[in-house]
Formats: sequence, C-alpha cells, structure tokens
Amino acid sequence: MTTAAAQLTAATAQRHLLLHMTANGSLGDEGEDLLVVQRGEGPYVHDADGRRYIDGLSGLYCCQLGYSYGGEFAEAAERQLRELCYSPLWTGSAHPSAIELAERLSRIAPVDIEHTFFSSGGAEAVETAWKIARRYHTLRGEPGRTKAIARRGAYHGLTIGTLSFNDDPGLTEPYGPPAIDTRFVSNTNRCGLAPEFADDEVYTAWLLAELEAAILTEGPETVAMLIAEPVQNRGGCITPPQGYWQGLRALADRYGFLLVADEVITAFGRIGEWFGGDRYGARPDMITVAKGITAGYAPLGATLVGTKVTEVINRPGAVLNHGYTFAGHPLSTAIALRNLEIMERDRILDNVRGLQGDLAERMAALKDLPIVGDVRGTGFFYSCELTGDLDDGAFSAKARTELIGDLIPRRLREAGLLARVYNRSAPLVQIAPPLISDRTLLDRIAAIIAGTLAEASSRI
Repeated sequence: MTTAAAQLTAATAQRHLLLHMTANGSLGDEGEDLLVVQRGEGPYVHDADGRRYIDGLSGLYCCQLGYSYGGEFAEAAERQLRELCYSPLWTGSAHPSAIELAERLSRIAPVDIEHTFFSSGGAEAVETAWKIARRYHTLRGEPGRTKAIARRGAYHGLTIGTLSFNDDPGLTEPYGPPAIDTRFVSNTNRCGLAPEFADDEVYTAWLLAELEAAILTEGPETVAMLIAEPVQNRGGCITPPQGYWQGLRALADRYGFLLVADEVITAFGRIGEWFGGDRYGARPDMITVAKGITAGYAPLGATLVGTKVTEVINRPGAVLNHGYTFAGHPLSTAIALRNLEIMERDRILDNVRGLQGDLAERMAALKDLPIVGDVRGTGFFYSCELTGDLDDGAFSAKARTELIGDLIPRRLREAGLLARVYNRSAPLVQIAPPLISDRTLLDRIAAIIAGTLAEASSRI
C-alpha cells in the first residue's frame, strides 16, 4: 500500500524532475508509475513505501559493492573534504588523490596503459578517447583520419559526439546528422545465425573479414579509431568469440587506427577481472571507464591511454586542449581509491570468479522456457533474449504490449527484483547484480526470472 508521503514525493517528481531516457509526459499524473528508491543495504534497495528489492542491475551497473560500505566511503570523503574540497586538473595543476589514482590504475590496467585522463562519467570518457585519437593522428601528420568504426547495436553515450557511435535511429534521428562519420560493422551476437558460426574460428574469421572490408571501403587512411565493448551491453551481454580481440589488434596495427575498449560497464569486476578485456586477451590503445570505478558512491569517468599514444600527444610543446571542470574531482578520486582498496581487501573479484559458474548454470536453464530464445553473458552479467508469438520469433504488437511492456517488468518487481527489461526489436531481460552477491541471492534472482518467464510463456 502506497503511503501519503510516498505519493507526495512521486507527485513532486512528476511536476519538477525530468527523468533520463524516459517518456516523462507518459508517467501518471501523480507519479504513480515512478519508483522512488529511498535507501539501500547490502544488495537490496528500499522504495519510499519501505518495500525491499534485490538490486539486480547494481543501480545502472554502478554499485559493484551494493550498499553496505557507506561508512567507509563517508570516512574517505570526510577526510578528503576537510583537506581539499576542489582543485582542477587544468593548465599545469593537479592534486594528490588524482595523481595517486592514476598511478593505481596503471598498476591494474593492461600492459602499456600508463596514463589516465579523468572526466565526470562514461560519455565524457568516450568523447575524450575520440578527441585524443584525432589529436594523435594529427600530430603524426595524418589529419585526414576523421572516421570511426563502431558495432551495430552498441551504446557508447548520449552526448552529440558519442551519439555518432550509436546506430539506433530512435536515439540519433531527433538530433540531426551525426557529428562524427562512423561506419558500423557486425557485433558478436550469434543468435539466429547459421549453424557454422557456432565454431569460434569460423565466426571470428567472418567478423574480421567483414571489418577489414569496411576499412578498405572507407579508406584505411581515413579511419581514426574503432570502439567496442569487451562484452557488448546493448543487445544483451554479447560475448566475443575466441580470437576476436586479437584480430582487432592485428587490424588496428595493420591499418594504423587506434583500438578503444569501452569498459564503462565491464571494468572493475563485472565479469571477474579488473578489466573485462583481460578475459579475452584485449590489448587496446585506450580504455574508457566509469560506473564501477567508484562503486556508485560518486561520479567519475576516465580514459586510460597507452604509451604508444602518449609518446605522441605528450611531445614537447603539444597541447592537449581538452578538459572538464569537475573531471577528477578530489572527492571522486578519493572515493575511487577507497573502492579499489575495498575490492582488493574483501576479494571481490574472487567472489565473482567463484560464483560465476553457478550463475551461468542457473541462467542457462532458462533456455528450456518457450519464451527464451537465447541466454548469454559471463561473470555477473547476463541477459535472456526473448522470442515471441510470430513464426519468425518476433512479438506481435499485442504480445509485446501485454508481456514486455507490462507483465514481465511488473511481475519481476512484484517478486522483489529490479532487472532491466528491454522493449526493443529483440526484447531482453538483463541482470547485473552487485558483486558482493552470494550463491543464495543469485539463485533467488534466477528463480524469480524463471517464474516470471514461465508465466509469460503460458500467455503466448
């Protein structure tokens, strides 16, 4: 039962708060459709009415540690704020916690990644990677490298620049032509492909041949960078085949463009490694991070840059004329340092590595449900691609509205689970639970999804 105080809070939000990625005008007149999250503890959050939910999405892939470390982060924040509340990373100025964090990141990053450019979030980190790539090529006498390559269905941010790396017309068309000329190639989703692509060697060869053809068509001398996530989030936790990232590295070296791993979601333990690309042998020139770097306790993004690039952009007299006012804020960098300390002390990566097999087994069992067309993911990062009532597996308008738009998200929430339900071309149910989750909680998450999708299957 909704309390009067909760109703007032939701109604106030409806009148004054513009939510992100939301049809704000379609929310109920008094905000009755709005989930107001009021507090958290462990892997759970509580709404304004006191109802408890498993946070099956870690906020928005941010809260790697759940909500039980507030005291430790508050202590780190108070100590930093008493010492220094703000100082920019601007025109020859820096501060100790940013310096310490940059050094700390260089110790856990892949080989040859030694420098960090801080920002305030993931989209800024990606935009920074693009500008550094352009600066790198211009300083090397190749100003004509003005194009990017991205993968279909990927998401890399919503600034005007990063929108260019997104091929979803629903996101891009309202804002006109893209700012960056981008060529799109296939992602690594095998669902619905010919049986021979189940073989990693065959599939990798096909993907890399398609990419190389795109590079040659565009003109290798025009391509500045390729950006890809080690595990692509949009489209549903899409993992790469064996040899894929090694092939990307080889093509980048052959044709002279930079390789960027977007690890805004996959870094800091999401798939059991400090950087998701480590699981697949990725050796990028730059890595973009955010979200889990502070476990959601403060906003921070970063672009980690390899020595091949910094040897060029750090030439004497070369100016990196790019920056953000609050990038690398002392409060955020102090919190990020404490986050890394906690993750090491409490062996958070080991928890993911130890339980990922159990979660994989529980999620794979969902394939037996008629509505589930595919299950994919790794670590603590999984999705179910749903198949509908039409002959080609698509959903009719009626089924999409009733099941994807209403029944599935409603039943998940009623059962006490916050998960992501995509209502797009290929509907998905996605989870990314806190990395502190134990086996019992992971089993409970899988059981809630199974019960919900079993009911949805019975309606088709």
